[in-house]
Amino acid sequence: MVIDSHCHLDRIDLAPYGGDLSKAIEQARSRGVDRMLCVGIDMGNAEQVMTIAKDHDGVYASVGIHPMDIGKGTYDIDQLKTWALQDHVVAVGETGLDYFYSADSAELQQQSFTEHLKLASEVRKPVIVHTRDAREDTLNLIRAHGDASVGGVLHCFTESWEMAEQALDHNYYVSFSGIVTFRNAAELRDVVKKVPLDRLLVETDSPYLAPVPHRGKKNEPQYVVEVAQCVAELKGISYEALAEVTTENFYKLFSTAS
Repeated sequence: MVIDSHCHLDRIDLAPYGGDLSKAIEQARSRGVDRMLCVGIDMGNAEQVMTIAKDHDGVYASVGIHPMDIGKGTYDIDQLKTWALQDHVVAVGETGLDYFYSADSAELQQQSFTEHLKLASEVRKPVIVHTRDAREDTLNLIRAHGDASVGGVLHCFTESWEMAEQALDHNYYVSFSGIVTFRNAAELRDVVKKVPLDRLLVETDSPYLAPVPHRGKKNEPQYVVEVAQCVAELKGISYEALAEVTTENFYKLFSTAS
């Protein structure tokens, strides 16, 4: 069994499945993807994400405000807390900083990220962090406001080994997506080789970033198999061993998942 540790089931293309999410989930399970974490990105999709988790065995949810959604509308940290305390919600986020697309809202992003970090500590659930072109500020806020006893994950990691190493020191995991299979991702593959096996996760971030040989298609949870195969090869272990250790890591980090 391998787990897709980060996907957006409310956004995947269901046309091949007649609009039936259950069929997409069953297709993933036919390939050994028995568990998946459906990640929230704003106040508007939180209820849908939680409903998906409630309605499908083996699907978990998170709630949070994506940094690129900061400034598009108000968010209610107290409401996020209410949602985050629900049993099927296993994490806080997706939160973080994105200066590549949204540098103009950097101050608002930092405020939101800080509130998410504090909320994660309060509800005793890990935080899911998006970071792009914001290495120093991301790490500084994690150090200042993060809680190493609950930890978190740098998802869809594309940054340097130096950043990964510092996050590992704060009890963070590092998750890799289909980007590791891209031809131009040699530096990222070097990072994969350095991340300790016991702190590594795999994901699709579907419907985005489909791995080779599916690049150019809409991504979905079943394709985490190709991500795991690539990571296993880079780590010099079997696919089965990689699936086993990343599954163990998932349950260590998201300790309320069952």
